[in-house]
Amino acid sequence: MPENKYVFIYGAGISGCGIAEVLFNKGQRVILFNDEERTLPTIFLQALEANGGRYICNKRGEELLPEVALMIISPGISMKNSLILQALRCGIEVIGEVEAAMRFYQGKLIAITGTNGKTTTTTLVGEMMKSLPTKSAVGGNIGLALSVEARELKAQDWLIAELSSFQLESVISLKPNIAAILNITPDHLDRHGSMDEYIKAKSNIFLQQNQEDYLLLNYDDKAVAALQEKAQGTVCFFSRQQALKQGIFIEDGKFIIAWQGVRQVVCGVKEMKLFGAHNEENALAAIGCAFFAGVKQEAISHVLTTFAGVEHRIEFITTINGVAYYNDSKATNPDSTIKALEAFAGHIILIAGGRDKHTDLTRMMQLVAQQTDALILLGEAKERFLAAALAADVQNVYEVETMDEAVLLAYKIAQAQQVVLLSPACSSFDMFDNFPHRGKYFKQLVYNLVKA
Repeated sequence: MPENKYVFIYGAGISGCGIAEVLFNKGQRVILFNDEERTLPTIFLQALEANGGRYICNKRGEELLPEVALMIISPGISMKNSLILQALRCGIEVIGEVEAAMRFYQGKLIAITGTNGKTTTTTLVGEMMKSLPTKSAVGGNIGLALSVEARELKAQDWLIAELSSFQLESVISLKPNIAAILNITPDHLDRHGSMDEYIKAKSNIFLQQNQEDYLLLNYDDKAVAALQEKAQGTVCFFSRQQALKQGIFIEDGKFIIAWQGVRQVVCGVKEMKLFGAHNEENALAAIGCAFFAGVKQEAISHVLTTFAGVEHRIEFITTINGVAYYNDSKATNPDSTIKALEAFAGHIILIAGGRDKHTDLTRMMQLVAQQTDALILLGEAKERFLAAALAADVQNVYEVETMDEAVLLAYKIAQAQQVVLLSPACSSFDMFDNFPHRGKYFKQLVYNLVKA
């Protein structure tokens, strides 16, 4: 790269700051750019400037392009963004943070995507990989930026990456040794424009693979199973619903691996600490990823029978007056909320709503009508959710303005043996910084009820 040119990093969140730090420590000159004012740690800014970099907010990005040789965008920045389009017209290469990480990472890679279940599956795989003698790290759409996690790993090590469609739409050279697609249901259509474009972004996870690489596909999800036709890697199906001649599946209440004529039992499904059909699917995918990476059956079984789950995904908080409270803030789309509703026997007080993604609510509200005793709506989406709930004949629907009001109302109406479940089916950005912020706030409100 020319000495007088910069790497322009668009977005000063976890991904942007992560790749900025990696690059300026490698001697690259960096412009870290953010549309709005954002306060960053002083020590980070001092290191950026000491390495010839600059942090710029609230300025027209187009004015900086003559100084730029490469642009790296954070996942939240669309490729259709006007500044991105201008950079491309100027002949500047534009890549995502994941692609940037892949350009210097020389180790082995497990990449996991899907509309729902990515974080749980990736975390399970990360725990299973700890049994191997080689080093491993987890990153991407979970924890630290992928570039940060990748920088300390060697050629023999493993990187386990949770990848969203936002991250995948801008990759070029991503070539996982093992890739998994858990499920594909409508989500982020406001960003991608159509299901075809959404599936196309997801498919980027495996397009550079060859026969030496493995691709795990959900046999029970027609949209996912159909991707076999585009696969260049070795496909292994996993199924919760059907015993397969070859693959990862459930049979007679047990998780089974059947591959190249060898069949082994991992453990019993009921031995798994996680609960719900969605977690059985997540476990099947995790088993496959770990198996092809060389993890032994005993280590896989140990993780499945001891791992209690990730924060903000059907996370048990506490029981108050016989009512159990669960935090499912990670449910940012209707399909994820459907999976949460299906995990319980019914009698749910559901808190939902947030920033509307304009996804179809029909199937979700049909299940809400069956599974809930009350529905509490809040956020920007509440009016559309209310209309969909009434159309599905959902009973006992309430509207509130804040999360504080929602929790207090749930507490007042809930009776012993019922469940209070926050599962919004929406993103959080109308009221909160992100879904962890929303989940932590909800949990604190619940803990305050205990103290009251």
